Amino acid sequence: MTDDARPARRTPQEPVALLLAGLAAPVEEAVPGLFSPPRRATAAPAEPVLEPGPEPLPVAPPRSPEPGADAALDEALEALFVAADRPLDLLTVASTVERPVGQVRRAVQRIRDDLDGVRGGRRRGFELREVATGWRLYARPAHDAVVRSLLEIETAGRLSQAALETLAVVAYRQPVSRGQIGAIRAVSVDSVLKTLVARGLVEEVGRSEETGATLYGTTEDLLAALGIRSIDELPPLAPLLEDAEDARAVAR
Repeated sequence: MTDDARPARRTPQEPVALLLAGLAAPVEEAVPGLFSPPRRATAAPAEPVLEPGPEPLPVAPPRSPEPGADAALDEALEALFVAADRPLDLLTVASTVERPVGQVRRAVQRIRDDLDGVRGGRRRGFELREVATGWRLYARPAHDAVVRSLLEIETAGRLSQAALETLAVVAYRQPVSRGQIGAIRAVSVDSVLKTLVARGLVEEVGRSEETGATLYGTTEDLLAALGIRSIDELPPLAPLLEDAEDARAVAR
């Protein structure tokens, strides 16, 4: 058989198509992974682990009123115990609020328990204590130190009798000099007057035209301490002076 007689060889179409596609496109796109190393599988990012937060503090349920409690009566009794300067017996309290003694006794017990924190509240710094003559509010013994310190400060801040007498002379005779004050009180008032000036109750208000002596008068702080607006609101002194003159006349 001659070459002309041999049948023509047919070229497979699939390899030709792949070759043509490879010439028209980059090799990596035509045959992925042909020259590049295989990609490693990337693990998915781990989700953040949230640590458990602090547990919420338990909220105490609101206290339900005690059966038979009378809020108005309790408030009235609290006001009485705060205002009283002596122990109050149950009969006096019951007469004041016009309630039966038994009802008042139960209210007193409720107030005492409330101040002691028995019913779930905060214990107070004072207590309702029963003594021989009745009930009264007292500071708890645990706070004796701070209470004692306060009392020492207040005691140190009180004026002596001599200072009070000198202050009265200045208040009623102002403007007045040191010599005039001493003549009225018949004692030396130098140290006492210095104390009053240091306390801010008395101040220099001028000088005498006749002698040139320093004149003293009261301050606004004294008015505030006395609870008055001006020195004119002081009680009249004339009736007291008349009694004093009568006493001197009898003594003579």
